Amino acid sequence: MMKRWGVLVAAGVLALGPATTGAAQAGTGPASCPTAEIFATDNTAIITDPEDPRLDRDLRHFAREVRGVIRAHGARPGASTLLDGVFWSDELHRTTYERSREFDVDRVGREGLHDIAEVVRKTYDQESVLTFRCLPRSAPDTDAVEIRADGVSATRLHEALAADPEARERLGGGSVTLDGRLLLIAPLSDLPFARTFTTGLGVDWNEAEIHYGDQEFVAR
Repeated sequence: MMKRWGVLVAAGVLALGPATTGAAQAGTGPASCPTAEIFATDNTAIITDPEDPRLDRDLRHFAREVRGVIRAHGARPGASTLLDGVFWSDELHRTTYERSREFDVDRVGREGLHDIAEVVRKTYDQESVLTFRCLPRSAPDTDAVEIRADGVSATRLHEALAADPEARERLGGGSVTLDGRLLLIAPLSDLPFARTFTTGLGVDWNEAEIHYGDQEFVAR
């Protein structure tokens, strides 16, 4: 997955034990938070047409294979969520699209998560794979936030990015689940900007889930 994940999504946090203190709902209370998340795809093409049939893939075989990699490293795979990603390409000066998956990973530490992502990156010839570890907000390694919020379509996300050069520069893009749940990962320092962008999508910030943690782009 390319570094255009900038925001996000983006991407892994997205059992519970000590990590629970890292997740806080902006409005009504704590939300569940796996130990870690991995955001990845097997796609190597640049897709600029939102109607491209490659965006309809369910990536089930890919999901089974990645879960096998997770198990082989002694970690425990959890749920996997299919995502529609919308990203801005500086090289192409236009929006690109990608079908990908988020994988919950439990019983894994920082080095183990990195190793799993590196195997996935090499196996599927990706420029980078995004990981996110859920941590308490005050943890020394916390450098990012994950925002999850209902009521956002990939089309709405595309329109917002196309209209906002600063969002394209600072966030890069984001992802949406098939049932319309935004998933956005941003540097902790960009939380105020990400909040403004998210509420501009029509999200009720009081209903959004905010997870704090450590993101890494495991890259070539």
